Amino acid sequence: MLDFGWILYIFIAFIVLMVLSSAIKIVQEYERAGIFRLGRFVGLRGPGLVLIIPFVERARKVDLRVVTMDVPQQECITLDNVTVSVDAVIYFRVVEPADAILKVYDYAKATYLLAQTTLRSVVGQSELDEVLSHRERLNERVQEIVDEGTNPWGVKVSLVEVKDVQLAESMQRSMAAQAEAERDRRAKVVHAEGEFQAAAKLAEAAKLMEGQPVALQLRYLQAMTSIATEKTNTILFPLPIDLLTVFMDKRATPDKK
Repeated sequence: MLDFGWILYIFIAFIVLMVLSSAIKIVQEYERAGIFRLGRFVGLRGPGLVLIIPFVERARKVDLRVVTMDVPQQECITLDNVTVSVDAVIYFRVVEPADAILKVYDYAKATYLLAQTTLRSVVGQSELDEVLSHRERLNERVQEIVDEGTNPWGVKVSLVEVKDVQLAESMQRSMAAQAEAERDRRAKVVHAEGEFQAAAKLAEAAKLMEGQPVALQLRYLQAMTSIATEKTNTILFPLPIDLLTVFMDKRATPDKK
């Protein structure tokens, strides 16, 4: 049987190891440790090896790395009364560990909830076209508001990105019909502009040929040649253009009574 003295030594060694394990803390490079002495905050320590007084001091670690957090999809009503589903991602990090420890219970959860409510509020103050076409403005507004709200907590919000904006199926059909109508309108405008330009060029050509009878005769013969090359059952008898000018002159000159 072991001597009672050996048992006492083993017990004392065990107690010493427990005290040393509670007194020695390893703080990583990306962390800081807030030290509380009998419930009172006495400062930050780290990184590296940190020694605290067992049973008197307590350490709370804070991660300083950038945190990426998803804001889940939620339904919002835009300024023009359109229901959309929006989700986003937020990037933030702790810049003041003491404030993150002392001024908020859970800085990550608080930042997440603030981003969620802010996103819904900003979308509600914007029209659908702005949400779909100017998403970078929406991101900047949400980032500014959330960063201002988390600043007292020692948290810096560096970026907010809206990932997806989903519309109701009926609204998608309406927007598709509107886009198709807009494309048809543009096509008709382009076609009308082409016709107008072609008519203007034809008018200029007519004025030019009016003063050059030979050019008009050549154009007439070219037209007859192009018609004759096609496979048709029509028989063409070319007439001198001078015969037609007589009728054109009579038509252009009104009868005098």
